[in-house]
Amino acid sequence: MSRPQEPNRPFFHFGNPFRMISPKGSQLSPRFLSLLNNFEATLSERLKKLVPKDKGDILSLSWMKLAMESLSEIHCDIKNLITELDLPLNDWDEKWMDVYLDISVKLLDISNAFTSELARLNQGHLMLQYVLHKLESNSPDLFTRASTLLDSWKQHISSKNPRFETCWPILDNLVESLNLPKINNSSKGKVLMQAMYGAKVATTYICSVFTAAFSGSAKFLLDLSIPNTLPWAQVFSDVQTVVNVEIRNIFSCGKFTVLRELEAVDACAKKVSLLLQDGVGPSERESFKNSVSDLRTTEEKLAQGLDNLSKVVDSFFKIVLTGRNTLICNLRNANDAAPNSMIGKNGKEQLVR
Repeated sequence: MSRPQEPNRPFFHFGNPFRMISPKGSQLSPRFLSLLNNFEATLSERLKKLVPKDKGDILSLSWMKLAMESLSEIHCDIKNLITELDLPLNDWDEKWMDVYLDISVKLLDISNAFTSELARLNQGHLMLQYVLHKLESNSPDLFTRASTLLDSWKQHISSKNPRFETCWPILDNLVESLNLPKINNSSKGKVLMQAMYGAKVATTYICSVFTAAFSGSAKFLLDLSIPNTLPWAQVFSDVQTVVNVEIRNIFSCGKFTVLRELEAVDACAKKVSLLLQDGVGPSERESFKNSVSDLRTTEEKLAQGLDNLSKVVDSFFKIVLTGRNTLICNLRNANDAAPNSMIGKNGKEQLVR
């Protein structure tokens, strides 16, 4: 993975992972092949949703909600695949558990960072609600206070969230996790690892988009290269190209935020601030009233978008946490029942972070 000063370098320095999971001469049974094909076809459809009809929707809160919903669906697809493979815990290779548990803890960490930023943006929403209350009071005595509060809101929104300082190493580790462990003599394991590879690519990329958007830094935006032999490779490549080009264009404009709805609120807030600075006389009353109304409308749209996005990020967090806790619980039960056969040379309890 490139360092921050090289944001456009392809992220696939570890070679083709399928050399490790598809040894020469290996073949899957028709049933397992069908399960894998169905998973990968569904993955392609979920990825296609990330390219909107209007590229201007990219980095809108509604688009980000759709992206997180797609990611949650992909993780549920993995859960369903494990069930369909009839892959009980005592059939899991220790390295598969390492992969699952290591990735899940990183996803919980980065989800917490997203939740933290959404909470910070929602604090700005509450500040604007207070400002609008004063502006709509139609009392000139309160306008000076409202102008000061608008300045405070802008400072709050423009500040950086320190939680994102930890996201770069998390993304770095997620990219490293794309290097899959070797799978020997297990058709089920090969299907699971290849499906998990697709889920990890989608997860890593979407998390990089969210991190770039919330941090206000294009350095977090990844360019992932994947084997072109995969059935969903072209779809992912097309999605990544369209989305990354649009996001980098947005960043190149030098605006204080790349979030569409927040940008709209800021534009309305600037108009209101200018009118307050110039003074709201009788001739400016109608224009001022309309500007305040526009600010109210865009602020409500922002608030609704933040609320909807917060819910799907929380849902994704719960999906990851539930899957992780289920595996740990089953692992502990298996260890209690047969500790000598289940605990590896380093002890499996070390995986419970």
